[in-house]
Amino acid sequence: MTHNERSSFIGLIPLIIFVLFYLGVGIFLQIQGVSMAFYQLPSPIAVSIGIISAFILFKGSIKEKFHVFLEGCGHQDIITMCIIYLLAGAFASVAKTMGGVDSTVNLALSYIPVKFLVPSIFIVASFISTATGTSVGSIVSIAPIAVGLAEKSGVSLPLMLAAVMGGAMFGDNLSIISDTTIAATRTQGVEMKDKFKVNSYIAVPAAITTIILLLIFGTSKVVTHVEVLNYSLLKILPYISVLIMAVSGLNVFIVLTFGIIVAGLIGVIYGDFTLLSLSKEIYNGFLGMNEIFLLSLLSGGLAAMTTKAGGIQWLIEHIQKLIIGKKTAKLGIGLLVSVTDMAVANNTVAIIINGSIAKNISKKYDIDPKESAAILDIFSCIFQGLLPYGAQMLILLNFANEQVSPFDLIPLLWYQLLLLIFTLVFIRIKK
Repeated sequence: MTHNERSSFIGLIPLIIFVLFYLGVGIFLQIQGVSMAFYQLPSPIAVSIGIISAFILFKGSIKEKFHVFLEGCGHQDIITMCIIYLLAGAFASVAKTMGGVDSTVNLALSYIPVKFLVPSIFIVASFISTATGTSVGSIVSIAPIAVGLAEKSGVSLPLMLAAVMGGAMFGDNLSIISDTTIAATRTQGVEMKDKFKVNSYIAVPAAITTIILLLIFGTSKVVTHVEVLNYSLLKILPYISVLIMAVSGLNVFIVLTFGIIVAGLIGVIYGDFTLLSLSKEIYNGFLGMNEIFLLSLLSGGLAAMTTKAGGIQWLIEHIQKLIIGKKTAKLGIGLLVSVTDMAVANNTVAIIINGSIAKNISKKYDIDPKESAAILDIFSCIFQGLLPYGAQMLILLNFANEQVSPFDLIPLLWYQLLLLIFTLVFIRIKK
């Protein structure tokens, strides 16, 4: 950041319009009683409103403004992030269709003692969300099983559902193919394996502590017998291979492409699809990432216009009044992404909005980009898992047939609370 970079509140207005429009429509629909209210307005449309306002408000010719906008859309980090989204979507889609998720769930439930149901469900949800990179996918896979087991065993249903949510958010935060990880690493310019290591120092102790608490408070009163479940070790192989390759530091494009090929070949061998239907499945995976792809592309353009107009600089100058050093700078990044997530109810969107701001703060206060990426991801995932109107909470409670309210669940979300405590301790003691 150069010393002569301009600072202007007007530069921030289009970003504020985007967030308020997105939030306002969500609140209005929630009041109207619309289900999944915060997910009715597609985020690329909301960001388009912000972009139009930027063209109206900012000085300069239309040609100049278009140049800045397209430069932002076409920035290497943005395009890289978008291609990774497509590959991650394709991998998740192919692996799920060929039975990878079902095999993983069944394998875990076949070997875990049923008397440890609640901690077991947390571990299974953690593994699946880490392997697949999606908290919502993990919830959809595990929640119906968890509800059924709670009913059979007499275990507290809210505690069982809280274990599902905690495990789902563990992987959402830590997985190398999670869209939050992709957004956090690309905006901060770091390798996934480096962010994974920093993140693990915080997330793994929080998970272990959660398992201990669930072992103490979540033991089943009744020993329930789970029927023998079918699984194939070969169908779990793509997830394991992607995880190992990514952590070993291989290029993410190679990792995901290899994962798609392996999952595709296994699916063809088992007869889950033909080569032609495999190509359709890959394309379905691409389509599944449409919204986040378009949002990232358009947000890149809006962020470039906001930066050029002095909005980012204005925000940093005002945040700096609260910052007195490296530790408060890290807290500032965490606070920014948390508040944004509460506003837009989407942790990936929150990271994309704050990515460039966090990068500038990190440069100024000499924060390791690996840490700023981890902080962005952790804080966004903590609050996403706690939001009563977040997609994860709404989908999870839907499986419980409205027997449980978000406010029954929130006090039991121990993993999120412990993750927050461990993160604050990490910030406090890290030099």
